[in-house]
Amino acid sequence: MPQTFTQWLSLVGAVWLQSINGTNTNFPAYSSQLKTLLSISQLQLNNLAFASDAGKLFGWISGIAAVYMPLWLVLMFGATLGLTGYGLQYLFITNQISSLSYGYIFLLTVVAGNSICWINTVCYVVIIRNFPSNRQVAVGITTSYLGLSAKIYTDIVDALYFPSKRAKAYLLLNSILPLFVCVIAAPLLRDVKVGKCRRMRGRFIVMFVITMVTGTYAIIGSFNWVSKILSPLKNMIGMIVCLLVPLVIPFGEKIGDVLAINWWLNGEPKVYNSTVEENMSVERVENGVKEDEEDVSEIEDHEIGVMEEIGVKLMVKRVEFWLYFFVYLFGATLGLVFLNNLGQIAESRGFTGTSSLVSLSSSFGFFGRLLPSLFDYFFSRSKNMISSTGAIVALMAPMAGAFILLLNTTNLALYVSTAIIGICTGAITSLSVATTTELFGSKNFSVNHNIVVSNIPIGSFLYGYLAALIYHKGSNEHGQCIGMDCYRYTFIFWGSLCFCGTFLAFILYIRTRKFYSL
Repeated sequence: MPQTFTQWLSLVGAVWLQSINGTNTNFPAYSSQLKTLLSISQLQLNNLAFASDAGKLFGWISGIAAVYMPLWLVLMFGATLGLTGYGLQYLFITNQISSLSYGYIFLLTVVAGNSICWINTVCYVVIIRNFPSNRQVAVGITTSYLGLSAKIYTDIVDALYFPSKRAKAYLLLNSILPLFVCVIAAPLLRDVKVGKCRRMRGRFIVMFVITMVTGTYAIIGSFNWVSKILSPLKNMIGMIVCLLVPLVIPFGEKIGDVLAINWWLNGEPKVYNSTVEENMSVERVENGVKEDEEDVSEIEDHEIGVMEEIGVKLMVKRVEFWLYFFVYLFGATLGLVFLNNLGQIAESRGFTGTSSLVSLSSSFGFFGRLLPSLFDYFFSRSKNMISSTGAIVALMAPMAGAFILLLNTTNLALYVSTAIIGICTGAITSLSVATTTELFGSKNFSVNHNIVVSNIPIGSFLYGYLAALIYHKGSNEHGQCIGMDCYRYTFIFWGSLCFCGTFLAFILYIRTRKFYSL
């Protein structure tokens, strides 16, 4: 099998896996029904949202497993964890299991949340190995599809299930769809021994175009008025087609190789061919020199942005670490908590289109994750390119404003705020990978970054618990709170924290700008 064909086929497989791996992101779409079905309070519902994030605390186990186990086995083990975690919950709410305590449901949610780490680990390892010179761009493209997960699950549920069965449908899909896609994608995720990097700029441009078209289609399909033009079934089919389109790159490469072989076999006499071969060999040498120069400059570009290689013990003593930690806690983590509570927020405002709102946040989160890679690929050598810490400042400010905008009672304000928070959260999440590497080095990245993102379950619990307490004070005898007061003070508090995070991000930028100017 040609090397380039396998290389790009692995990227397509990673795209498919990321597309269905955000099983925790569709929680807002069915949280209200789940609350009713399980007869639990808002505080208990918040604890389930926290449990999904808490599963990431054990993500380091999948990293160790990837070192000692075949990647296909790591992938299938992760899918099995998801099948167990969500599957048993599905059996319980459909009365297939007679008794399941809240404590067991909490643990099952932790297991299901941890399954995401296993699939992510396989995707990262394969892409980094198969695209060594373009790993940042390739990882950025594939992880951007994680932002589409909620949209994809919502499209399937809207097309195949009745509204009254949404919670059951999401739990069923969360349990079986990742396993199904893992079985399909596992043969595609092969290690490729890549030699000298071939020119891949044109292929990446095609992939960027495909990815942006997919995201645009997802955003358009998120609005309610689209249902008047496209039925839910047609909308779902359109999304599936968008996910299949990236196959044109590896198969286009395969067809090109076949045509090239046929051209050589059916060429002119040998004397002419030898001349052609000599000319082509000269061209290959020249191209190889150019490619090597490009690769060296690419490597230099990446290596310039590393302050120094440090471990965890030294990292936690740095002021930059704590600034970065709290910036993430007051930014991306806060955005994730908002998205986790989106279902309850929409319900309290009397907004009925929760699924379209979740799809909108998912679609804008997709673009948010993609944009840093897009700018890095095309403008990384520009002198005017903003640093990662500077970009975080620029993203935190509108996010803080979006929380204040939520105090407006109109549905338009809810849509605009959700879109802004979605795109900013996605972008900061994507930028954090590069920022951790630039500030603390790549040698200990896996451990260092896990320490940084450990603030996600912490923030998920603290922010969510506070929001649930305020919600609970205004709830009726059925445990529901209706009206703007349910989240008014929560939005003010979240907005204030985000403004504080913007200030800390600016301090971090000031402290590191000399380093970025080198």
